Amino acid sequence: MALILIIVWSLFPVYWMLNNSFKNRVEQFSAVPTFFPHEITFENYKELFDNLGFGNVVANSFTVSLTSTVIAIVIGSLAAYSLSRFRFKGKRMLMIWILLTRIFPPVTFVIPLYNIMRNAGLLNTRTALVLAYIVFNLPFAIWMLINFFNEIPVEVEESSMVDGATLFQTFSRIVLPLVLPGLAATAIFTFIMSWNEFMYAMIFIQSPNLATVPVALSGLITEYLVLWGPMSAGGILSVIPILAFVVLMQDYLIKGLTLGAVKG
Repeated sequence: MALILIIVWSLFPVYWMLNNSFKNRVEQFSAVPTFFPHEITFENYKELFDNLGFGNVVANSFTVSLTSTVIAIVIGSLAAYSLSRFRFKGKRMLMIWILLTRIFPPVTFVIPLYNIMRNAGLLNTRTALVLAYIVFNLPFAIWMLINFFNEIPVEVEESSMVDGATLFQTFSRIVLPLVLPGLAATAIFTFIMSWNEFMYAMIFIQSPNLATVPVALSGLITEYLVLWGPMSAGGILSVIPILAFVVLMQDYLIKGLTLGAVKG
């Protein structure tokens, strides 16, 4: 019973946002709240795309999030494999430094990153967001993937090298397919964090044409009024890409989260 109440309580804001997105402005401000729209309207979604350019905003978020996720996974897999398999001087300090980078809140890096982007002429570009998201998500990807690589027996790689495979061939053809569920799980979490990020997108981007979904939705709160209808519609639409990404990768996500749960 308690679990049902928790689920209902967690889904109630989503339902209310969905319900509000199909109401007209008069019904939204009705003195008596309605749990279902008296007259379903799509004017909020129409205004979102026709007047507010939400399609371009979604494209910006998807491009930045997907690009930063792919780069973070590629670099993170190489770094995690090196830290998992090789012993070298300063390895422990390097791992501690990576962990500390992830522990500090993102606001800690705003000023240094802003100065770097400004000096490099990257402010108000998608490249600035991609680089910032890589800096923020790469330590997370490395620490996630280290555990997955640790679960792969070293003997599998040794037998591959005995058969004549190089180190890179062993990594790309033997190890990566074995940790593919872990890569997918890490990619999902990295993509979600990039998609929902607000602070860097707010500071590094000034042009409305390059705004991401969180920044664009926050812009619907103006000095004189709040566009509740388009904001609710945008909130619903912003969840759809994440849900689609998770549904497509759910098999890998479950395998990745349970990889190494039972050992022996």
